Amino acid sequence: MSIDGAGMPDGWVRLWAPHRLEYLRGENRPLESNEIECPFCRIPSLSDEEGLVVHRGTSAFVVMNLYPYNPGHLLVCAYRHVADLTELTADERSEITELTAHAMATIRKVSAPAGFNLGMNQGAVSGAGIAEHIHQHIVPRWSGDANFMPIIGRTKVLPQLLTLTRDEIAAAW
Repeated sequence: MSIDGAGMPDGWVRLWAPHRLEYLRGENRPLESNEIECPFCRIPSLSDEEGLVVHRGTSAFVVMNLYPYNPGHLLVCAYRHVADLTELTADERSEITELTAHAMATIRKVSAPAGFNLGMNQGAVSGAGIAEHIHQHIVPRWSGDANFMPIIGRTKVLPQLLTLTRDEIAAAW
């Protein structure tokens, strides 16, 4: 038995994901006032392990999402700090597409998902957490992965640390 928000006992078991609050408060996200450095501009200066980089291409790189929806959730980011797909060069768009396809094939080798969600949120109003720097989401999906945890508990259970997932995907790349 737990205590509800008003301090009264109830039948719910609460699962806590306190790391999410830091993200919601702006950790690793550039704010509109540009108070902090863009994480996607900073990551390439870090080692692959420290930055959770899986692969570095010519005009884009592949990195683990720090706040993944599922294990193996990757981001393909342009090196250039541009916000919109229309601002990319043809070479950048092509490499992002090629890296996305390669990431899907690699994740299939590593963890055999049943499908993927792919997406680019263009602009903050569309849900982009870091709207100022374009990035492609690659989210592996398995049957039943959206169970009661995220729907009712608003918590995602990830069975593996990001560093271990990065190591497996980087090795299979």
